[in-house]
Amino acid sequence: MKILAVALMIALAIFLVLYVTLIGRRRLAQRTTTVVPVPPVAPTADSVGAVRFGPVEAVYVSTTLHGDWLARVGAHGLGDRAHAVVSVHGGEAGQGGVLIERDGTADLWLPVTEIRSTGLAPGMAGKYVGTDGLVVLTWAVPEADGVPAALVDTGLRTRRAEDRGGLVDAVRHLLAAQQQHAQQHSQQAQHLEQQYPHQQYPHQQEAR
Repeated sequence: MKILAVALMIALAIFLVLYVTLIGRRRLAQRTTTVVPVPPVAPTADSVGAVRFGPVEAVYVSTTLHGDWLARVGAHGLGDRAHAVVSVHGGEAGQGGVLIERDGTADLWLPVTEIRSTGLAPGMAGKYVGTDGLVVLTWAVPEADGVPAALVDTGLRTRRAEDRGGLVDAVRHLLAAQQQHAQQHSQQAQHLEQQYPHQQYPHQQEAR
């Protein structure tokens, strides 16, 4: 009888822990649904652009609100830890991004136009791995369904330590190419404005 009573108490304790965890996750998801929009749908394999880095195996640690690595985003599966395969893609100027293919949940696509920065960090969202153990990508989830754009941080821990620096370098190279493309576009627009000061620019006429 004593063994049965102990077993029942243990089972009840496990049930209570699971119940509290489930309720907490649901409440977190409800709170962040109105703060963080639904992420962009991951494009098909033939439209993400050429592979510039990877794929590499990693652990998708979590996504948090930018600047607060304890504020885990529970909405849209962004706060769920998962095994993942990560690759950096870049096609034509202004295109490309980071593809995070996660086990058991939707893939995550970070367009280069929405990525703000990347770097290494010791940990986030309760996961501490030591100095420079995580790759953190800061990006903006675009506005969707009436929810304004939100700046977030996504943490990844690559299986091989040497892949962390390679991933950061690849993303930074992608960002540099995007910035160069934006500057060239701005210079072209200024040149057209100087050339056609009192009329519509040719590209505006074509757009109409």
